[in-house]
Amino acid sequence: MKFIDEARIQIHAGKGGDGSASFRREKYIPRGGPDGGDGGRGGSIIAVADRNINTLVDYRFARIHRAKGGEAGRGSDCNGKGAADVLLRMPVGTLIRDGETGAMVADLTVHDQQVVLAQGGKGGLGNLHFKSSINRAPRQFTKGELGESKELQLELKVLADVGLLGYPNAGKSTFIRAISAARPKVADYPFTTLQPHLGVVRVDDARSFVVADIPGLIEGAAEGAGLGHQFLRHLARTRLLLHLVDCAPLDEEVDLVAQANALTLELQKYDESLYHKPRWLLLNKIDLLPEEQRAEVRALFQGALQPARMFELSALTGEGCRDLCRAIMNHLEETGAREIFVTDENLQPGMEESDQQGSLPAEETP
Repeated sequence: MKFIDEARIQIHAGKGGDGSASFRREKYIPRGGPDGGDGGRGGSIIAVADRNINTLVDYRFARIHRAKGGEAGRGSDCNGKGAADVLLRMPVGTLIRDGETGAMVADLTVHDQQVVLAQGGKGGLGNLHFKSSINRAPRQFTKGELGESKELQLELKVLADVGLLGYPNAGKSTFIRAISAARPKVADYPFTTLQPHLGVVRVDDARSFVVADIPGLIEGAAEGAGLGHQFLRHLARTRLLLHLVDCAPLDEEVDLVAQANALTLELQKYDESLYHKPRWLLLNKIDLLPEEQRAEVRALFQGALQPARMFELSALTGEGCRDLCRAIMNHLEETGAREIFVTDENLQPGMEESDQQGSLPAEETP
């Protein structure tokens, strides 16, 4: 299934049914009086968060959603039937904004959360409501109210505790494959990752966290280079960013520090709050460097970037992954309880149902 994280839809709630102007007419009952019933309520449009949905692809093609109107009232004090509500099931993590003003309408963060997007119209009143001592035969009734109509912008921000940043071919996909059961594509050319992937990392039987892998970011992304900033929104809900750096590039003339600084600048251009999130530096592919060169690379990044924390690892061999995952889990626990809980039953972007959870590499499992 193609991963879609944006859509624009129109919603139209149902009109309320009209009230009835009717009089009771039965044999031997003269002047029976008014008995017009009320109209039924129009159907509303309701958004429902569903953890079993992982994309907005349904709303890319079905753009208009209408609820039915309520039935009109009838004689003999019969009220019209209310129309059924229309439930729009969306992935957990969907932001819903007004299509015209951009104002926030709803933020679906919890499974089964329901938000009324468009209220159905109220039914009209029958003439029974207008009876009084001086108006014995009222002919007044009211029309049903129109339902609300809106144009909405849907935006999916995946739910994860930790987000991966890095240039193409920095080893992000290999890293998430090493620590979880997610299986994003890995190849020896850039931009093999074209959509977000999530993996559940199980540190032990009782503790786990979710990692998000997004396509690589390059210098000039703000101007549309590469895939641009298209997928950075998926890191907005994370609590920790991991900046992966390929410390053993094929081209020895590549300035690794300059690349790392350029990526940090692109992050700042996109969103200041994302730039200020806690960010750790991961020196990947350390297995390709001899011991004496590792110390030089470590000192180079420590002096130039001064990261909050820095780790050396090899996503291919699993070296350093165990210690890193434990440090991440401790950091998440120290910074407070998760605002959003992701269970193993969740279907995540880019993952099959059987790939929802994983553990550390077998040789490093505690």
